[in-house]
Amino acid sequence: MGSSPKMGTSATAIRVMTVDDHVLIREGVAALIANQKDMRLVGEASNGREAIAQFRSHRPDVTLMDLQMPEMNGIDALIAIRSEFPDARIIVLTTYAGDALCKRAMTAGAQAYILKGNVRKDLLDTIRAVRAGKKILHAEVAVELASHADDDALSERETEVLSLIAGGNSNKLVADQLAISEDTVKGHVKSILSKLGVNDRTHAVTAALKRGIIEL
Repeated sequence: MGSSPKMGTSATAIRVMTVDDHVLIREGVAALIANQKDMRLVGEASNGREAIAQFRSHRPDVTLMDLQMPEMNGIDALIAIRSEFPDARIIVLTTYAGDALCKRAMTAGAQAYILKGNVRKDLLDTIRAVRAGKKILHAEVAVELASHADDDALSERETEVLSLIAGGNSNKLVADQLAISEDTVKGHVKSILSKLGVNDRTHAVTAALKRGIIEL
């Protein structure tokens, strides 16, 4: 008889799926959820492709999505899941506080964006809040967003140029790969430095990586 309340609880428990290519992160989340009477883990995936398949199978109430993963990243998986299941509630759980990355994730349909360093403190309450229909931004991420709110965004071409520079290409090689003149590349670089508020190409790459504007 003593088990009936637990059965009643599990029937209404928040069904959670976790997506991360690091086993230790998935195990840590599983251990946290295992101690909660109002939650249960229903699926795990190690990349974006697996996430889509697991979501179709389990239809979780809340999905925890890492961003940097092999085969398919978290943003692409998020977009794919939300296009097929518009009501999917997805929490981005990441190491990166970059404002550009956060904007992409929230635009793609994430309900929350929190950092892995705050899992023990914030994750369970965030899962409950998202299940209830709320949107949550980790404080550190909100500060990053606010600090760059008035910045001019890089254009698509400028982002392309900066990605190629990050790959170690000279202006001439960038020009060759994009089929534009070297002077045009120099113009883009000047604009990039101005928009990012940095003095040279190295700092531009560092700043853009930190903010999630480009990826290596």
